[in-house]
Amino acid sequence: MRRLVIYLLLAAVACSPLKGVEVELVPPGRVTDKAALDIRTGILEEGAYGVDIFLLDGSGRRKLTHMNAEVLPGEPVLLRESLSTQGLSGSCQVLVKVRKGLRSKTISKPIDIIPSPTRSPRTIDGAWAGLYHWSEQEALHWNKDIRLLTAKDWRAVVRSMHEIGMDIIVIQELMRNEQYAGRHDMTVESYPGKAFYPSDIYSARMDIACPDPVEAIMAEADLLGMHVLPGIGMFAWFDFGEESLRWHMDVTREVLRRYGHHPSFYGFYVSEECFGSLVPEIAPFFEKYSAFCRKLAPAKPIMLATNCFGLRGKDAEYASLLRNLDILCPFGFSRMPDGDLSGDEAAALLQGWCDAAGAHLWMDLEAFEFNPDGSLRPRSFDSIRAELDSLSCFEQVLCYQYPGVFNNPSLHPQVGEDAGIALYRSYAAYRSAAE
Repeated sequence: MRRLVIYLLLAAVACSPLKGVEVELVPPGRVTDKAALDIRTGILEEGAYGVDIFLLDGSGRRKLTHMNAEVLPGEPVLLRESLSTQGLSGSCQVLVKVRKGLRSKTISKPIDIIPSPTRSPRTIDGAWAGLYHWSEQEALHWNKDIRLLTAKDWRAVVRSMHEIGMDIIVIQELMRNEQYAGRHDMTVESYPGKAFYPSDIYSARMDIACPDPVEAIMAEADLLGMHVLPGIGMFAWFDFGEESLRWHMDVTREVLRRYGHHPSFYGFYVSEECFGSLVPEIAPFFEKYSAFCRKLAPAKPIMLATNCFGLRGKDAEYASLLRNLDILCPFGFSRMPDGDLSGDEAAALLQGWCDAAGAHLWMDLEAFEFNPDGSLRPRSFDSIRAELDSLSCFEQVLCYQYPGVFNNPSLHPQVGEDAGIALYRSYAAYRSAAE
């Protein structure tokens, strides 16, 4: 009888689920055979673990590596394995099997590997989805439409992005600080922002029709196998001081608690942006913020978008920043200032810095142009295609932004104008031909 009891106890332990394990790929979903795949395994619960990583492709299953990890109480571990995609193609699966004593868990992540002469797939694989643009003038032609979107409408927007392969969604910001005007005396307690979701931290709400667009976007993205980076912002533009850091930690904690159960929750996007020349506070900010996020969700990457201006002589600054940043996603390559580097030169410099630091360089392609009155209009597809062809070092290309710039003609209500419909159709035809 004693042996039977012991056997049953061991069987119960072996059958109990192994919790606190997460796996993410960078980039997710799709990569060329000229880019390395970053396989990230996060383990949160204490104990001794064995981790085996396999690749399943058309030729069968092969083991990539074995790793051991000792996780101490309150000290989650991130294990990273870099997979060269050279010589691989087609639909594959990355399998990560994690063992702890008698228990094990296997997580599978799909990845499409595309033969390509360049690191870039030369397609737009994701886009920003701002829940309401910060500038009424810039968003003159579509803010009024976005404000009225319901949960059902946001889910339709997500489906329309998926239809043309834009499977990474970056939510621009989760809170709006309308009173910030260059001040740096604001604190977490005095923050005057309004939330786009049902926040327990700040009671004020943005005046939009959907009470929780984040939930609607992630729920639909779950069904379609998409990836969402919620924008942890906006405390204040370009502000990476101590109060901003404290605010970001509070909001990150809440956002992960509210939405962390969604499979589509991919990583953290810090919304504040910055000039390419950076500011002194940015490296210490990300050193502390990255350490904070690693304790909550170690496998989830952290992304920042900067412009690409003023990079000369910034080697040391970027080395300090990129040590604690997973994805740099710069913008502005098609409008470099006079006397600055060319777009090609800026991209090559940034790629070298990212390679040296083990970080990932994605591009935020600006899919808009400015009208004479300062409002935004969809950019011509010919100029977008020229940028995709000329700037080919980026392992992933996202664009700003989808709602209002790309306009799926089947969506009702429409978001934006007829020029967005023309851009959507042109890009949809290009994407279909590329596949």
